[in-house]
Amino acid sequence: MSRRKKIYEGKAKILYEGPEPGTLVQYFKDDATAYNAEKKATIDGKGVLNNRLSEFFMKGLGQIGVPTHFIKRLNMREQLIRAAEIIPLEVIVRNFAAGSMARRLGMEEGTPLPRPIVEYSYKDDALGDPLVPEEYIVAFGWASQQDLDDIVALALRVNDYLSGVMYGVGIRLVDFKIEVGRIWEGDFMRLIVADEISPDSCRLWDIETGRKLDKDVFRRDLGDLADAYTEVARRLGVMPSNVTHPPTRPTPIN
Repeated sequence: MSRRKKIYEGKAKILYEGPEPGTLVQYFKDDATAYNAEKKATIDGKGVLNNRLSEFFMKGLGQIGVPTHFIKRLNMREQLIRAAEIIPLEVIVRNFAAGSMARRLGMEEGTPLPRPIVEYSYKDDALGDPLVPEEYIVAFGWASQQDLDDIVALALRVNDYLSGVMYGVGIRLVDFKIEVGRIWEGDFMRLIVADEISPDSCRLWDIETGRKLDKDVFRRDLGDLADAYTEVARRLGVMPSNVTHPPTRPTPIN
C-alpha cells in the first residue's frame, strides 16, 4: 500500500489518508512519552506490539457488539480505520485507585473502588489534559447530555470486556482510557470507540505479584517496557509463547 497524505501526528501514532473515502491508515510509532511528553524515548518494537494488541481488543469488542473504528490490520505497524469526528475528551474508567486519583485523594495505590468510576479529561496537551466535569462538557458543546449517557454506557461495556479478558490471563485491569468518535450513517449518528486500546492506555498489574505491565514501567523506570508489553501479548495469545523479545535500551528523543 503506497504511503498517503499525512493527516495528523500525535505522540504515539500517525494518521494518513485512507484508500477509500471515510477511511484512514493509523500507524503505530515506537515513541514512548510520559508526564505530558516531558519524558520521551524510542522503544524498539513498541509500535508493533501496540498495533497487534489494539487489533486484538478492537476485534473482541466488535464481536460483542461494541462499535469501534477498526476495520483491519494492514501490516505490522498499520491499521485501516474508519474516519470519525473525535470528541475532545479522554474517557477514563477506574476500577482501583492509582496514578493521579491516588495522589489527588491520598489513597493507597491498588485500593479497590466501590464501583467503576468514569472521569473525563479535556484533550489539550498545552493544558495537561485537565479533568473536567460533565457540566463543562455540556456547557461548552463538546458533547450533549445524551452523548455523555451513551459514552458512559459504552465505557462500562468496554470495562466489562477488558476486565474479564485480563482476569482470564492473570492481569488486573486497574484503569484505562479511551477516545470516542462520532460517525454518520445517513442521517443517523452513532458513537464508536476510537484511537487505540493497548498497554499505553491501560494500567495492567499482574494479579499475583503486582508487577506493572503498562506504561508505568516507562514512567517510573521499573524495567524494560517492551518486555512488559510482550508479556501481555504472550498471555493473550497475540504472540507465540516461544517468542522472546531482546532487552532494549530506551533511546532518548531530543
